[in-house]
Amino acid sequence: MKIYLAGPDVFLPDAVEIGRQKAAICAAHGLTGLYPLDNAIDLTSPDASRQIFCGNEAMMDEADAIIANLTPFRGAGADPGTVYELGYMAGRRKICLAYSNDGAVYADRVGRFMDVTSEDGRLVDAQGLTVEDFGLVDNLMMIHALELHGCPLVTPAQMPIDVWHDLAAFEACVRIAAARLIAP
Repeated sequence: MKIYLAGPDVFLPDAVEIGRQKAAICAAHGLTGLYPLDNAIDLTSPDASRQIFCGNEAMMDEADAIIANLTPFRGAGADPGTVYELGYMAGRRKICLAYSNDGAVYADRVGRFMDVTSEDGRLVDAQGLTVEDFGLVDNLMMIHALELHGCPLVTPAQMPIDVWHDLAAFEACVRIAAARLIAP
């Protein structure tokens, strides 16, 4: 059974090594990890971005499930490319699992980046825009997609020191995927 490994991990300086580690964890549980950087892409080509997109969609089509790293990336929420991939897989009714190494409530994380105040019974940001405040770790669309198409978002009891290299929550997702995908 194949698992598409989504997340901003591909932007890390040691992205290839992280992909190897994640694939090895999958293999240890009887699964095959499909990591986006495994695609052969000519980055000097004028259509390199399209090659990446098409290659990743082909991997997702081949996969039985997704494990998405929704750890906040460059802001209060998940990487937008990863969110697209999660939606793509949910739309195809494939098993959707995800983790975040930052289990703080989304509204609290927004407060890390800008002033958030209460106005007329709702939270608003510095621009006067409503801040989603349902006590969830991220946007309700992602959280409920996971609940309906896989399992609730996996978060650690305490945020790891190195949110990009701690793979304990990832491995918890792999164990869940293996239990669902591999016949007993």
